Amino acid sequence: MPQPAKSSSRKSTNLSIDSKLVTEAKDLGINISRVAEAGISAAVAEERARLWKLENRGAIESLNSYAERHGLPFDGLRRF
Repeated sequence: MPQPAKSSSRKSTNLSIDSKLVTEAKDLGINISRVAEAGISAAVAEERARLWKLENRGAIESLNSYAERHGLPFDGLRRF
């Protein structure tokens, strides 16, 4: 899981979270803010990756097509 950005500037935010879950997390000593930040960081990274793939789909398809037609560079030199 991606780590949240280490930054000295933090922004207070209101979240609606199931009260039983909050109580259980606190009882277990879980830092809810840090866990939420880590989850949001992971969601942001996942969405950025998805968007990158969409934006670069044409180039990826083109390279895959080339490799299918011509093989991979230096394919004959591989020892595995």
